[in-house]
Amino acid sequence: MIPKEILENVRRIEITTNRLVTDVFGGQYQSVFKGRGIEFDEVREYQPGDDVRSIDWNVTARTGIPHIKKFVEEREMTVMVLVDASRSCRFASVRQLKSRLAAEVAAVLAFSAIRNHDKIGLIFFTNEVEKFIPPRKGRSHVLRLIREILCFEPKGKGTDIAAAMEFMGRVTTRKAVTFIISDFFEPAVFLSNGPAGGEPRYLKALAVANKRHDVIAVTLNDPREMELPDCGLLELEDAETGRSYTVDSSDAGLRQEYKTRGLGRVERRTHAFRSLNMDHIDISTAGSFADHLVKFFAMRQKRAR
Repeated sequence: MIPKEILENVRRIEITTNRLVTDVFGGQYQSVFKGRGIEFDEVREYQPGDDVRSIDWNVTARTGIPHIKKFVEEREMTVMVLVDASRSCRFASVRQLKSRLAAEVAAVLAFSAIRNHDKIGLIFFTNEVEKFIPPRKGRSHVLRLIREILCFEPKGKGTDIAAAMEFMGRVTTRKAVTFIISDFFEPAVFLSNGPAGGEPRYLKALAVANKRHDVIAVTLNDPREMELPDCGLLELEDAETGRSYTVDSSDAGLRQEYKTRGLGRVERRTHAFRSLNMDHIDISTAGSFADHLVKFFAMRQKRAR
């Protein structure tokens, strides 16, 4: 049985995100994310007024009667949401956990998708792919996705974005609009030719996926990942490895090094996305994500004109 608290959270998220979809985004989703265009429907006999450019000359030659190809607009899309369920996403120093923020963003995307009769699917990942929910339509399906995000207890602790992208490539047979919601924390393994310490190791997997799909990164951030407060001795633990550290936060040099490392990580991440011509949306546990989504949709609309 689903706990009452989870059901209340699902309902609260549904009300909030439905209001955002209705009042804020309106028709932006449909204008930004279009279907695959025109799809072949059937061949029928030519009728006066038909466009002669649509004549199917092979069928016409076989039958001796002019026939044309009929096409229909294919609007339906597949939307995939990849959610990072690693331990580092169970963190926040201000308003809400990254995992809760991920649930709300996923809900907005899901309700936008079903309003436009698109299918939406979900992949949970840590250092392995934990769960796959195939794309479907409907409100009940969206509510299930939200429940899963709020309730899901992963087996793994770490993060392997490449494995998640490769799995999606195997289970998704057609082009999909793909949102990967993650803080993009991975073990510090980098290639040698990027800025500020190298390129993130997930770069190659994103490059392969972005050639086939429309991949958008939604990055989860928290202020404490960039700024260490001055409050004396601190016991810190790496959420994904379990390693603990004692640091003297009153040391100005240490705080500056912490900030420099945080800026370097963000720089590598941003450079990776730009090198792939891949869109990304930065959101924070410290504020509302709605403004950032609105800005993203507006940017995509402008670019599509």
